[in-house]
Parts: sequence; C-alpha cells; structure tokens
Amino acid sequence: MRVAKFIILSAILTIFSALATAQETQSSPIVKHVPIATSPSDSGKAMFNSYCAVCHGTDAKGAGPAASAMKTPPNDLTLLAQKNGGKYPAAHVAAVLHGQATTAAHGSEDMPIWGPLFSSISQGREAQVQQRIANIVQYIETLQAK
Repeated sequence: MRVAKFIILSAILTIFSALATAQETQSSPIVKHVPIATSPSDSGKAMFNSYCAVCHGTDAKGAGPAASAMKTPPNDLTLLAQKNGGKYPAAHVAAVLHGQATTAAHGSEDMPIWGPLFSSISQGREAQVQQRIANIVQYIETLQAK
C-alpha cells in the first residue's frame, strides 16, 4: 500500500516537473511523468522553485507552467496572510504540505502531499522532512503581499 502511494505520488510529481520544463505550444498541456528530484533541504527558495513553482509560479501567484492543466487553479500563495486577517498561517501551511490538513487541491489527483515524497527522498528521516517543510513555509512567508 505504501509503495503504491509512493508510485502514484511520484507519477504526479513527474507530471508537474515535466510541465515546468516543457515548452509545448499545444492548446491543452500534456502532462508527463518524471521522478521526484532531490533539492537542497536547507534552502526554502530552492525547494519552492523545485517543487511548488511548477504550479504556483516562481512568484507564488498561482500561474506556474502547470497551472492551466489543473482542475482546481493553484492558490496565490502571496495572499495567505491577507486572507487570514493579516497573520501568516504558518502552522496551517506546514500541515497542508505534510498532509495533516487538506485544501481544495493538495492531496488530490492534481496536487501531491509533499510529506510522503519528502520522506522518500530523505530515506524516512522525519527530522529532514520537517526541516524541508519548515524551510518552504518560511520562504512562502517572505513572499506575502504587504
């Protein structure tokens, strides 16, 4: 069961990674599968660009290269604090990334839950998974609209 989930999540990540690098001119994006790549766990920005920007865009506004292929459009992550009464919801963002909370997209066929994927590239070391998530959460906080 765990292997099947890993394979499915890897396939989804493959789709998004391929869309980020593909320069296709078709009206409907074609989703391709690629395995999850390891990105430095100490750089929130590098991980965001590797794992999140394909859907959310490098500016985090929801217009990444794979956005048009999504059933649910990616959120504008720069507005999280604004939509939460001016306070950045760091704990909620971390919970969504880890798979402990849900959103309209994360955990769906379109958007993976990153905790299990980070666990797979971290050889199951939960501390490294937590570090990856914390660094991405902190980076997204720096992108909040003023």
